[in-house]
Amino acid sequence: MPKIVVVYHSGYGHTQRMAQSVAQGADAELLAIDGDGNLPEGGWEMLNAADAIIMGSPTYMGSVSWQFKKFADASSKPWYAEAWKDKLFAGFTNSAAISGDKMSTLNYLFTLAMQHGGIWVSQGVLPSNSKAAVRNDANYLGSYSGAVAQSPSDAGAGEMNAGDLDNARNFGQRVAGIAARFAP
Repeated sequence: MPKIVVVYHSGYGHTQRMAQSVAQGADAELLAIDGDGNLPEGGWEMLNAADAIIMGSPTYMGSVSWQFKKFADASSKPWYAEAWKDKLFAGFTNSAAISGDKMSTLNYLFTLAMQHGGIWVSQGVLPSNSKAAVRNDANYLGSYSGAVAQSPSDAGAGEMNAGDLDNARNFGQRVAGIAARFAP
């Protein structure tokens, strides 16, 4: 069974709930970036040992949080050693607005993965974009690059849309399935 790590930062708990759903679907370990942008002890070793790394950050001002950016900048050490080359990567994000410039965040995560020589796993789900579609349908927000969620700015993490969390869980399952195909 491939080893999958979900590394994420969450400012208000929404991205954490997404990370938990992704990890549940992928049977992955969670690795939280703290409020100061640091990993816990042993975090870098977890990532180095992983077959797949799923990255998550809230979308703030059109990109990842500064805490995630600090983690990304610190990943220059494994980058220099090519420690993550040929690993599978995927990404997810949440923002308050329906669009919320989430694509910018996913592009940032994709670029980081490519800089590490990684292989990106897309969401692999068609969008729910017919007249009959409802908010809880899979991929209602219509992302191909990674899992996305939308949470109103005045809603707590416990009020997240069930369809977004199901979509995150399914995304984790997809990454795990692809990782199993790549496993030696």
